[in-house]
Amino acid sequence: MATGVLRSFSAGAAVARAALAWIRRDPKAPALERTNFHGRTVTLAGGPALALGATTAAALGARDGRSAAAALTAGAVAGGVGFYDDVVGNRPEQKVFKGFAGHLGALREGMVTSGLVKIAGVGAGALVASALIGSERRGRLGRTADVLLGAGVIAGTANLVNLLDLRPGRAIKAAAVIGAPLALGKGGGIAAGTLGAASGVVAEDLGEEIMLGDAGANALGALLGVALISRTGPAGRAAALTVLASLTAASEKVSFTQVIQDTPWLRYLDELGRRPAQP
Repeated sequence: MATGVLRSFSAGAAVARAALAWIRRDPKAPALERTNFHGRTVTLAGGPALALGATTAAALGARDGRSAAAALTAGAVAGGVGFYDDVVGNRPEQKVFKGFAGHLGALREGMVTSGLVKIAGVGAGALVASALIGSERRGRLGRTADVLLGAGVIAGTANLVNLLDLRPGRAIKAAAVIGAPLALGKGGGIAAGTLGAASGVVAEDLGEEIMLGDAGANALGALLGVALISRTGPAGRAAALTVLASLTAASEKVSFTQVIQDTPWLRYLDELGRRPAQP
C-alpha cells in the first residue's frame, strides 16, 4: 500500500514538472505573465501544470473506477474553469466585479462574469464527482444527503485553498496540512497524487517564479475534497462542511493574511522557504 501511495506521489510530481516546463516554453506563454504582491513578474503557468499533474496522479491513485472518475471530473473541471477565470477575469471589464455578490450583481445586469462561470463550474463538477463516489446508505433521502454533503465539501475545499492563495507557497502548505492525513493508509492514492503534483511546483511558487492562480488552487482543493469524502461517511462530511463553511464566512469579516501576520507561529510557517522581499 505504501508503494502505491509513493507511486502516486511521484507520478504527480513528474507530470506537474513536465507540464510546467512545456507550458513555459509555449510561444503564447508571455500572455500568462502577471505582477505579484511584491511587484515581481510571475507566470500563471503553475496553475494548469499543477491541475494537470494532480488530476492525472489522483485518478491513477484512486482505489476504484468510480473514485478515479470523480477525481478526473473534480480536478479537470475546477482547473479548467479556474484557468478561464485567470485569463478572462484579467480583462478590465471583468475586474470591477468582486466576490459572489458582485458576480450576482453583474448577472442581474445581464452580464455573465468569468467569476460566475468559475463558481458554477466548480459547483457542478463537485456535484458530479460526489455522485460518482456515492453513498453506502440505502435510502434515497440518505444517499441524496450524502451526495450534497460531499459536493459541499469538494467545492468548499476548492474555495478555501483558493482563498489562501494570496502569498507564495501558502496554498500548497495549507494543502499539505489537509492532505497529509488523507494520504496515509488504504485509499491514500488520491491525496498522495495531489500532494505529489504540488511538490513538483512548490519551489517555483516559493521562489516567486509562478503563481497557482484559480486553476491551480481550485484543482488542488477540489481533489483534496474528493480524497476526504472518499474516506468519510455522513458524519465526517458534515463536520468537514461545517468547518469549511465557518472559515468561508469568517473570510468575509477578517483578513486571513492579517491573522497570519499577527500570529507569530503562523507567520513563521507562512514565510518558511519563501524568497525574501527586496529592500
